[in-house]
Amino acid sequence: MNIKKIATFTFILATVSLIVGLSACDRISQIVQPAIPKMEDEEISIGVVLPLTGRLADSFGNPMSQGLALALNEINNTGVPKLNFIIEDDRSTVEGAVEAFNKLIHQGGISVILGPATSSQTREAFQVAQENQIVAIGPSSAARGLSAIGDFVFRISLTTDVLIPSGVEVTHAKLGYQRVATIYDETDLFSTDGDEALQETLAANGVEVLTTETFQGGDTDFSAQLTRIKALNPDAIFVSALSPEKPGMLMQGRALGLSVPFVVRTLTDANVQAAGAAAEGALTFVGWVGTDDTPGNQAFVQNYRATYGMEPNNYAARAYVALYVLAEAIANVQSTDSTAIRDALANIRDFDTIFGKFSFDATGDAVYEPKVLIVKDSELKRFE
Repeated sequence: MNIKKIATFTFILATVSLIVGLSACDRISQIVQPAIPKMEDEEISIGVVLPLTGRLADSFGNPMSQGLALALNEINNTGVPKLNFIIEDDRSTVEGAVEAFNKLIHQGGISVILGPATSSQTREAFQVAQENQIVAIGPSSAARGLSAIGDFVFRISLTTDVLIPSGVEVTHAKLGYQRVATIYDETDLFSTDGDEALQETLAANGVEVLTTETFQGGDTDFSAQLTRIKALNPDAIFVSALSPEKPGMLMQGRALGLSVPFVVRTLTDANVQAAGAAAEGALTFVGWVGTDDTPGNQAFVQNYRATYGMEPNNYAARAYVALYVLAEAIANVQSTDSTAIRDALANIRDFDTIFGKFSFDATGDAVYEPKVLIVKDSELKRFE
């Protein structure tokens, strides 16, 4: 074989080897890093489960729907990702939330769901999401331990074990209460978990709990419980309840002559307006206040007011943030795959929101600054 033929043969052999080698590398890459569905220009469907009917529609469903709609319009006007909602009504029940999750997952083919609203609903619905490896983000549930259900579930609210210790620390230092009473909704997880955490925290701070009264969600008459509390002359009254019962509790307490501070978790502007003068001086532990100068907060308040003709409340703010956090995760991973979105959410750190810097901890619960507010001149303001 002459030199020219040898050179030609060597070139061909090297070329073939290179092609085979690249092909093999490509296959190995596909095995090591499976292909994840990528976003092009398609819209991404997000499941939404909220109480659009039933006793929680006005207090949770309406403001959360409005907060989500405002965020959706803003996000879609900025470009990618383009989002749309597939909305299911949970009818203000646990059973309705589970049904809605199953429908979105098994009939809608949804990879991520926002909702439901309450801790009782979230505990059961999160189980469905985790079993099906579908991402679920709870905008407003706060009972302890729910994000620990699995690695596909996350929450936007500050949880009971964050809000209550910090809130008691601030209010106890400034008010000096030593003998208190508590009252809670025995049918609701947020309320039962809240009272349990209060008992632990108050005891740790040397505060005596004189009595603990209970009621059931949907009750409207709290006079018997409040009368028993009044007879013990406490320094403060701690209320753990969902929104529908809060105004009545305040009004009946004041009507009975209870002048001591009421401490009511997640008191909203709507609750304050409904209770009127009875709300004056009430305190609350929350994660958001409309007067803060956090990134985009004043624009959010102004846009919400202009769009809906009312002030946003905590639930609207949480829903608004929930969609922005989700959109950030989707944009970061450029994928609609539920596992990829889960991983992107888990890596959210110091993301600028209307709450301030927002992160998820190792269990999927939110991390940002807790706040204590007081009703002063019929408005919720920082307790200072």
